[in-house]
Amino acid sequence: MRPIFRALGGVGAVVALVAGTASVASADPADATPLDADVQALAAPIDWKPCPELPEVECGTLKLPIDWANPRGEKFDLAVARRKALDPAKRIGAMVINPGGPGGSGVNFALGADRFFSKDVQDRFDIVGFDPRGVARSAAVKCSLEMLEKQVSIYPANQAEFDALAQYNRDLAADCREHSGPIYDHADTIAVTNDIDALRRALGERKINYYGVSYGTLIGQQYAERYGRNIRAMVIDSNMDHSLGTWRFNETEAVAAEDAFTEFVKWCERTTSCALHGRDVAKFWDDLLARADRGEITAPGDPSRKIPADLIIGNAFSAFYGPDWAPLAEWLLALSGSGAAPTGFAAEPVTVNNPFPAVFCQDWAMRVKNHRELAALVARANQLAPHMRGSSLGHYAIAGCVGLPEKVNNPQHRLRIKHAPKILMMNALHDPATGYEWAVNAHRQSRDTTVLLTYEGWGHGVYDRSACTMGATDKYLVELKAPRDGTRCAAVEPQPSLTTADTGISKLPAGPKPGLPGWRG
Repeated sequence: MRPIFRALGGVGAVVALVAGTASVASADPADATPLDADVQALAAPIDWKPCPELPEVECGTLKLPIDWANPRGEKFDLAVARRKALDPAKRIGAMVINPGGPGGSGVNFALGADRFFSKDVQDRFDIVGFDPRGVARSAAVKCSLEMLEKQVSIYPANQAEFDALAQYNRDLAADCREHSGPIYDHADTIAVTNDIDALRRALGERKINYYGVSYGTLIGQQYAERYGRNIRAMVIDSNMDHSLGTWRFNETEAVAAEDAFTEFVKWCERTTSCALHGRDVAKFWDDLLARADRGEITAPGDPSRKIPADLIIGNAFSAFYGPDWAPLAEWLLALSGSGAAPTGFAAEPVTVNNPFPAVFCQDWAMRVKNHRELAALVARANQLAPHMRGSSLGHYAIAGCVGLPEKVNNPQHRLRIKHAPKILMMNALHDPATGYEWAVNAHRQSRDTTVLLTYEGWGHGVYDRSACTMGATDKYLVELKAPRDGTRCAAVEPQPSLTTADTGISKLPAGPKPGLPGWRG
């Protein structure tokens, strides 16, 4: 079974470019003080009603503080959706889910959860999705289209262009703040963990279960640090590593992107149905990018539209999430002048929702100081990922915070979970966004409270890859029997993941902005 969508994650950063390690928050998150009685009283029961998109699912809102340091201050409505357990006699409790991003809609995830989770899970759990603060229906961070269209190059050629990028990021932040209000400065993941615990109380649950994929694993990790005693079971799938510095983050993202490209090449070599089978795929790719750099590649059927190299790379990176290798190969062949391209590539929808920088740049104290440092990062990424020219996602994450204030709400720290039950971590060996090294490192930091299951295949997101991955996860969720640490599930040759026509929910990741993988307006 393939997922309804693939959530984007794979974004991370650091403080000191040369140090390669992040500064540590002064307070131990595992010792965080639970919310006081005044705050807890805010979690009134949710008034559930049929969702307008799908009446069989219940929807509602929970009014919560924009600033948890001022719980009596201005509020926003957290949008929530719930699929009640199909077999009330077997019901275990509520499972809160998050699809990643930052920017993915948990409400949409819940609407399509019947096509993602097994019947065993659906029978026993109320599946509860929420749109995190600043996302979709929960006081979405919005920016003017005019400002978004003024985006300057995120690959500045000199200090003057670097300064222009820094100024653009500051101007964009001011624009988004103007159109979004105070939620813009309070969209960090620590605030989200407080929202989840308020949601737990509103649901009437003493303990919750949690499944988070991609950036949703950072939410899960930090909820476990702060509210570990309130967890029954937690699955974090395709893991973030919040301990990384900018330099190491940049390297690991580049390595993951290049590894995903290498696996695509291997697939074409062994698969006769690949449109590029029998060719030197790496050379074909490099030649195609070189032609795009010279302005020689146009959209199939529209010779007036130039296709730049970064769009080709971005679409390939997006396809690696599935992985959707077959249509990617067909599209690349069509770009070269042979064959017809499949639909669904190279689209750049117009939108003004823009939550990524509001979340990411408050979760990571990552501020490159000047052009020299950024150029060094780019050079190193290109060295490690010569075909993919680094990681388009990783570079956007780094460049998007240039020029913004250095102080952030949720700076990096090593994972410190003290009071949670055993947590199941999962990761694919060849994940293009949250590279396997991230999961290994996060597991190393939390070995007393986590077990790591490795899927030996490809793509982003592990749960539904095989009977092995789904079976181990379901057994853990239902019976609280975690697999042995170090368990490995064999790779399964992937099938193309397509948009689910009847729901309109894409299987692509929830990308951060137009032109990057999986963007959905």
